[in-house]
Amino acid sequence: MLKITGAIKNVINLPLLIGLLVLGGCNMVPGTHISASNLDDYSDDQNLGVDLVPITSALITQMKAPSGLVDSQFDANLQQQIKQYAYQVGVGDVLNITVWDHPELTIPAGQFRSAGETGNVVHPDGTIFYPYVGKVPVEGKHVTQIRDLITQKLGKYIEAPQIDVSVAAFRSQKVFVSGAVMQPANLPITNVPLTLLDALNACGGMSPDADWRSVVLTTETNNGADKEVLDLFALYQQGDMSQNRLLGPNDIVHVPRNDGLKVFVMGDVVKADTQRIDRSGLTLAEALNNSGGINEASASAKGIFVLRASEAEDKLVDVYQLDASVGSLLVLSTQFELQPLDIVYVTSAPMARWNKVISQFLPTIRGIYEIDRTIKE
Repeated sequence: MLKITGAIKNVINLPLLIGLLVLGGCNMVPGTHISASNLDDYSDDQNLGVDLVPITSALITQMKAPSGLVDSQFDANLQQQIKQYAYQVGVGDVLNITVWDHPELTIPAGQFRSAGETGNVVHPDGTIFYPYVGKVPVEGKHVTQIRDLITQKLGKYIEAPQIDVSVAAFRSQKVFVSGAVMQPANLPITNVPLTLLDALNACGGMSPDADWRSVVLTTETNNGADKEVLDLFALYQQGDMSQNRLLGPNDIVHVPRNDGLKVFVMGDVVKADTQRIDRSGLTLAEALNNSGGINEASASAKGIFVLRASEAEDKLVDVYQLDASVGSLLVLSTQFELQPLDIVYVTSAPMARWNKVISQFLPTIRGIYEIDRTIKE
């Protein structure tokens, strides 16, 4: 009996010995842990490629410098394009041609018929038929060019004809607006210039789940489709008219959803969760507050990290560290803008991690102790 009890006591010493070993090395602490020291070790490994960057006021200034606030102003280039804009007639359009003082050459609209129903339709070969003139090529021409052409040919039969040409129905050219807008639609291009801002407003604006900063404009060019990413947050909220565009035939405006703009909050917070970046962005302070804040009893104020995939080819991840143990530095979290797929991790204080180790061994120690008491009895 005594030999068995002694063996049990020796077994009891084993967890205590393990506990002392854990106290000397954190690699046995259960759960994930991040610290500046182990990140420095990883930085030496070229395969891992980790950069640790302290969050300071200088870093915040550096990050905000490229974008900054844009003064509300007109885009001179866009204004010039609008000023020079002239509609080009296409296949399917309906033209209304009036010859003054010659009603026999002017097709009357009638009491119950619109000009679009009685006008001259542009045929698939790009021409219209007009009395005495015959076929007139009009596709790709402005109404002023068409007027001059008909005037020249009709002048052989009528002395100094006075002709007016207008588009009665715009049917040949459209702009396509898709994605996260209130009413996706195909919008006709008319003799009134259509800008990106006009097209979105005609569709009722963007929906609540729209990604304002990544609107894609696809334009047809001689070399194929050209895609451009535009920031409508700067256009709507800051008046940056350089983000506006004059739209052309078959342009596609696509507003993506913000489902992919996610930030993950983990570690020693009240409630770990996944948060979505809205049109106004998401700061580190907002992400922590949305998760209920850090656990005041166990979290390390020095261990607030933001993990971000590095853009450098030789680096895996950029890790930004906020040392909030100095209360005044906590204000920096309100200015640090998070990016999609960032990971916000709050590590535990050393004592809290030690408590986690003890909690792992307590059930085993208690069980062995109960067995030893039973044997003694």
